[in-house]
Amino acid sequence: MTDVASLNSVASGNALELRGVTKMFGALAAISDVTFSVRPGERRAVLGSNGAGKTTLFNCITGDFFATAGSIRLFGEDVTTFPAHERIRRGLRRTYQISLLFGGLTVADNVYIACRGVSRGRFSLLRPRRSDPLLARVGELIEAVNLTEWRNTLVSELSYGQQRQLEIALALAGAPRFILFDEPAAGLSPTERRELIEILNGLPSHIGYIIIEHDMDVALRVSESVTMMHNGRVFKEGTPTEIENDPEVQELYLGDGSHSHG
Repeated sequence: MTDVASLNSVASGNALELRGVTKMFGALAAISDVTFSVRPGERRAVLGSNGAGKTTLFNCITGDFFATAGSIRLFGEDVTTFPAHERIRRGLRRTYQISLLFGGLTVADNVYIACRGVSRGRFSLLRPRRSDPLLARVGELIEAVNLTEWRNTLVSELSYGQQRQLEIALALAGAPRFILFDEPAAGLSPTERRELIEILNGLPSHIGYIIIEHDMDVALRVSESVTMMHNGRVFKEGTPTEIENDPEVQELYLGDGSHSHG
């Protein structure tokens, strides 16, 4: 049976729709009544200081946590009660702040495993044949994150920034439709940040994403719309320029020590 809400959602054609999403931990509301929509292919930043509720919001979207109240739709389908793997099957991916890479394997092996993990024959342990179509895809993904030169390097030998680039390649495995980037610029040098911006801006235009980021400068350069969170709620929405020039945002961001002045 199709209810009116789902018909509206399909008609509106949003990639992601959050309606009144709330997550309680005991008596504490980590996020409260969060509502916004993201169109297919749209790139949105979710900003806010530590404790604003950004990571909890991500965990509710991915299914790592279930929302206490509200609804989450992915490409018109209500996924509020779906476990994480069902959301992945529908094209949702995420990166984590904590690296989940195999350090003892090469860059290419890590990407191959990720591609296998979301393809049909994922439990076969046979070494790939040269004709394996996934191998071409592995090469494309490694190129997309500027790691071609390090294709056969062990992950444990990569710099921290290169490991973060590799995580983006893993999130691109298996034709994702929407990606959640969890603070990809954290711990990066200025040069690595510039490379990250280039990689994110170079992703295929049909892939939408949300980036949560403490670094406002990176976030505003890779997004077309911004949701500002404060104390678990949506505080402001707008374009990067509007958010950057908003006096309340400046006060909030500069007043809480996020951009410390030395």
